[in-house]
Amino acid sequence: MNFSDLPNSAEVEKELKREKYKLRYKKTLKSTVFALITASAAAVLIATLWLPVLQIFGSSMTPTLQEGEVVLSVKTDNLEPGDIVAFYYGNKVLIKRYIAGPGSWVNILEDGTVFVDDALLVEPYVSERSLGICDLEFPYQVPEDTYFLVGDHRSTSVDSRHSSVGCISEDQIVGKIVYRVWPFEVFGTIE
Repeated sequence: MNFSDLPNSAEVEKELKREKYKLRYKKTLKSTVFALITASAAAVLIATLWLPVLQIFGSSMTPTLQEGEVVLSVKTDNLEPGDIVAFYYGNKVLIKRYIAGPGSWVNILEDGTVFVDDALLVEPYVSERSLGICDLEFPYQVPEDTYFLVGDHRSTSVDSRHSSVGCISEDQIVGKIVYRVWPFEVFGTIE
């Protein structure tokens, strides 16, 4: 064996450093990928279970919500009249405004004026009053454990005023719409 063929100590040290770097790189890459997968799974769970993100389709909530906007909802059992609510209807998620709860009496006049328990409902979010698509007889009492929901664009919205949708039960409710997240120029809370 020829000693000149053996690597010198500088080359050996260089090779050891390179191998240590490769091991650190692999370890760092593994932990980064694991952290990204964990964060992604957590984000999906949060978005699905507690903060569903929804896109608006249709015009039943204009002028409050426009088609194409993206909104964030919050799961809650504490709904107040006037809240905008997302709910399951068939294989879709619809968005309407909650105006009357279980046991309340709703009366909507031909001109679209709304009374809940004989009190005039003040609706600054409605730009055009209309009886709309309705096959209920008024006054109407909201059944127990259900909510009476209507769209803000009353002339086009199919909602609790029509028997095809009817009142919405608690188990159908996805959540309360609280934030508009897209487009950025209208980002913020929803009234």
